[in-house]
Amino acid sequence: MPETIAFVGVGRMGANMARRLKDCGHIIAAVYDLHAPSAAALAGELGANHVRTLAEATAAATLIFTVVTDDAAQLAVFGDPAAGDSLLISAAGKTFINCATLTPKVHVEIARRAREAGAEALEACMASSIPQARNGTLCLMCASELATFDRLQPLLLDLSTEPRYIGFAGQAAQVKVLVNMVMNINTAALAEGLGLGHALGLDLDLLREVFAQTGANSQVLKTDGEDMQNRAHDCYFSSAHAAKDSTIAWTLGAEAGLSLPLSAATKLQYDRLVALGRGGLDKSAVAELTFPGRLS
Repeated sequence: MPETIAFVGVGRMGANMARRLKDCGHIIAAVYDLHAPSAAALAGELGANHVRTLAEATAAATLIFTVVTDDAAQLAVFGDPAAGDSLLISAAGKTFINCATLTPKVHVEIARRAREAGAEALEACMASSIPQARNGTLCLMCASELATFDRLQPLLLDLSTEPRYIGFAGQAAQVKVLVNMVMNINTAALAEGLGLGHALGLDLDLLREVFAQTGANSQVLKTDGEDMQNRAHDCYFSSAHAAKDSTIAWTLGAEAGLSLPLSAATKLQYDRLVALGRGGLDKSAVAELTFPGRLS
């Protein structure tokens, strides 16, 4: 019997992953989101059922993807089945593929809850953004029992050219947090470099070209440099998510007894951007804090 798939959380990433899997011939049986109009529209597009409860999502499919916002949202969808609606209702034999960037201990807890319900859980942490979700080139970092990963690898290869097995529950989330920590630091550093260049009256097109040919080069320069210069902050990875992920990284460092001053400074920058009401802008909007005259 072919696997059937449900998606819980169909924002920019979840919706495009669902579209990709549909294009690859997989059966998208059900779609659920707290924002019902988004779920209804995607369900209509994919020929799936728009389900109104978490339990219905589990009942409709053998594989359930969760692509939610944060720790609280993840714990809520895997709540106590005896206390109300939950993905864990009648979950025996089902497999959950959890893609959100979460505190590692939350992934560990979700794996425990799934086991208690007779289900399996695969942590599939994503690096990359909306275009990669749509075209199947996500960087996926996975953690679970090895047998679970091996069984799901053919499906994962439709989302990622090279899904990586990291290890046991929580470890993929640790790697993803480190990826985002370094990315966010690089983004904030690039914003400062371009902001200072602007204040000095330099040609920013030329400055970016020099950066690209020197040790100042980075993936962030390719994706965000021109956007910072032109104030084009259409959202691919939100500043609010950057603030959340920077906080997770800083907390892990504190728990490990490490001082991470660059991570701490980056967290403060993104926290400030969120406090100014710019959390919905792309992470490149951190440049609004460093270019003179843009934000007070």
